[in-house]
Amino acid sequence: MFESLSLGFTAPAVLLALTALPALWLLLRVTPPQPRRIDFPPLRLILDLIPQQESPARTPWWLLLLRLVVAGLVIVAMAGPVWNALKQAIGRTGPIALVIDAGWAAAPDWRERMNAAEEIVRGAARDDRPVAVIATGAPLADVQLGDAGAALEKLRALKPAPHAPDRAAILPPLGRFLDREKAAEVVWIADGVATGDQAAFRDGFRKLTDGRPLTVVAGPAARPLALANVENAAAGMSVRVLRAEPNGRDSGVVRALDKRGLPLGEAPFSFGGGETETRANVTLPVDLRNEIARLDIAEERTAGAVALVDESSRRRRIGLVSGATADTAQPLLSPTYYVSRALTPYADVREPRMGPNEAISALIDEKVSMIVMADVGAPPPDIRQKLAAFVEKGGLLLRFAGSRLASATGDELSPVRLRRGGRALGGALSWESPRTLAPFDQASPFFGLTLPRDVAITRQLLAEPDAELSRKTWAALADGTPIITAERRGQGLLVLVHVTADTTWSNLPLSGLFVDMLRRMAALAGTADAPTQASAGGQAVTVSPLRTLDGFGTFQAPPATARPIAVTGALVASLDHPPGFYGAPDTPVAVNTLAPDATLSRLDTTGLGASFQPLTREPPVDLRPWMIALALLGFALDTLAVLWLSGRLTFGRARRASSAAAILALAVVSILAAGAPVVQAAEPRPPVSPKELDAALTTRFAYVLSGDANVDEISRAGLAGLSSFLGARTALSPGEPAGVDPTRDELAVYPVIYWPIVAGRPAPGDAAVRKLDDFMKGGGTVIFDTRDALSNRPGAPPTPETQTLRQILAGVAVPQLETVPRDHVVTKAFYLIDTFPGRYADGQTWIEALPREGPDAERPARAGDGVSPIIITSNDLAAAWATGRRGEPLYPLTPGGARQRELSFRAGVNIVMYALTGNYKADQVHVPALLERLGQ
Repeated sequence: MFESLSLGFTAPAVLLALTALPALWLLLRVTPPQPRRIDFPPLRLILDLIPQQESPARTPWWLLLLRLVVAGLVIVAMAGPVWNALKQAIGRTGPIALVIDAGWAAAPDWRERMNAAEEIVRGAARDDRPVAVIATGAPLADVQLGDAGAALEKLRALKPAPHAPDRAAILPPLGRFLDREKAAEVVWIADGVATGDQAAFRDGFRKLTDGRPLTVVAGPAARPLALANVENAAAGMSVRVLRAEPNGRDSGVVRALDKRGLPLGEAPFSFGGGETETRANVTLPVDLRNEIARLDIAEERTAGAVALVDESSRRRRIGLVSGATADTAQPLLSPTYYVSRALTPYADVREPRMGPNEAISALIDEKVSMIVMADVGAPPPDIRQKLAAFVEKGGLLLRFAGSRLASATGDELSPVRLRRGGRALGGALSWESPRTLAPFDQASPFFGLTLPRDVAITRQLLAEPDAELSRKTWAALADGTPIITAERRGQGLLVLVHVTADTTWSNLPLSGLFVDMLRRMAALAGTADAPTQASAGGQAVTVSPLRTLDGFGTFQAPPATARPIAVTGALVASLDHPPGFYGAPDTPVAVNTLAPDATLSRLDTTGLGASFQPLTREPPVDLRPWMIALALLGFALDTLAVLWLSGRLTFGRARRASSAAAILALAVVSILAAGAPVVQAAEPRPPVSPKELDAALTTRFAYVLSGDANVDEISRAGLAGLSSFLGARTALSPGEPAGVDPTRDELAVYPVIYWPIVAGRPAPGDAAVRKLDDFMKGGGTVIFDTRDALSNRPGAPPTPETQTLRQILAGVAVPQLETVPRDHVVTKAFYLIDTFPGRYADGQTWIEALPREGPDAERPARAGDGVSPIIITSNDLAAAWATGRRGEPLYPLTPGGARQRELSFRAGVNIVMYALTGNYKADQVHVPALLERLGQ
């Protein structure tokens, strides 16, 4: 009856005690008989010496009511009242099948989903109902019931999967469970997003839940945004931005990051009206675009909002060479015309207007990734050597047949031995009709392409049969003769198309298949370990996971359940193959959460006959403290009333009246303080937060929150690893590092602050600059790390990180800086070191320059005990310090080695000791110089 008031009880059976209040009323009304009064004359002499005590014949009605109210408050408090309690979907009996969408689309509001699920489980625990937790993104063999404790443990271990969940996979085990549990209630916490066709799941789910209670818990609109289908076109790199329905998130920014997670560029996007799809275009030079390894939506922490980029999306330079005579070739009749039209949307095509030999030399000098030779005969020895070296170093040489190649002899730049002449399959002098293509083998890079029915081959170059011919064949005619052959030589590929590049020998260049085949061959250019090649056994190559994404779009080590994936066509993440990079570190293969042609739509729940509950609601409030406080107040009032009625508390005298008032006020304040927090008066200074108090009591280091989750995690792990190293090697045992925001947090409680510079981030405001300046002037040390040692070169323009650092320090009184001298005290504070390496070892480290004591004074005899307030480095110290839970290093070093990591930790120890103790060691290490100055 309290559901309309959002009032619930954890132990409603206790409320039955309220029925005893009438009996309590009668019991409290009972009073003992009036005692008989006999006056004793001698006592009249002392009647005025003691206070007169009187007792009423009956308990006053208002006191009786007060005691009943107190008793009722105690009973209600014991029943556990909860305001705004989560309402039950149906009755209070029967098992609950709690179905939770745990795919990538559930990540944006994962905390709210877990809160709603835990409230449902706690409500089931109050009613002693078993719960079965079913997650759509996890493997499920059978559905098992358990108590509320087991269900809560399973919920806390649950995380969103990085792929789109296969909801249909839960239908068989859920059906078996519902057949066993006829009275079970189904509660579905849905993410509101559907990928592809959802009719099969909706119909199957409706059949299973037909005739039983079903509750769907979902938000008002599907919030996730997603990325799909990266295209590196001539104008820039573009990606599709998707949403399931208009949800108020009509604009955003797509970030482009390189392999190290450093930003390369941004592209805004916006949805118009009720659109659910738009595009974001990253306009960068080709060289920078080829460095992009990841596109993601800023402030969107889901795997679906990440699009990984591999070698197949790189825009390559491709050179075209024709064997036709330059002065007689017409553009539309040129052998390279169709090749150029097919490759231009996906690559930068270069076609020098010169002879074939000069064109080949010029293209190799331009460092193209792929050279296409259309009907070019056997080149001279010097050009042949250049082409062989080009292929050996990773280039792709694609040759098309023709009359010149058919008449050439002794050509070594062919994957197979060729017969002279050719094979005519149609015409007046041929008995054979034109042939069509056979379906592509699974080991071929063309596997999955659709074969047009109207493609006909009228002439071809024939290959000499041998034992390796089938392994080298990528495409063949219906009669089994090869039409495209390939061979790996060194790190490159040599590919031969046994027909011409124009329509002389076939109509293949007129089909869309020709474009798709050239695009896939271009994707292999420059890849030393092209994963799309067939293995020795003729099967498609499988690659193992290298780095995978979790449901929130963060890179992590591959889980134990991740399995190698066969590289065939477009790769889409699944339960066994989470999104991420697979294969070799130099040429990884990207597996994305969504397919290139994926679409998102609103989850269709029509026809399910379900009741709907909102995903988020006001948090429940426990009313027990307030009830107990009111009960204690009633007890205090009852005590004062009894004292007053018995005559022991009179108000005739002002002193006693003031004492009673003081006692009553003190009781009220104390009881209210026990039941609810007391609002204190405003103080002249703001109160110290628990975070600042903890930092003041425990020595800990801080890092500035950059706004980039990946960079912030590296900073936290790095300072945690340095703290662990300090605890093992020194007497200092720092606490866990703290992330700070210079605009809001107090900086003075931290001795050392690590500030990673992220290019493109807005400069801090005036308040943050003033606090940073005060911190540095107050004795604190800030380590600014630009992390650009690899890209920062002397004499070159400043890197984006350096420009961002200059903006940050524009309003700070920065002292004169110098590179750390070899004799500086920071090189001797704990260890004797010469350099300060991090993830990189080539960057310079800058520190405050200390003045000499004379033009010819030696540096060891400096005076002053101050500590440099600023240290600037570009070696990415935090990445070198970062360790995992078991102490394992998280990031590789450049050039690498255990010695470099040990030196980076030693450099961190020296910086900390220098910041905490100052120049105390300068007098010790320079005793000889001091004695010499004193003349001893």
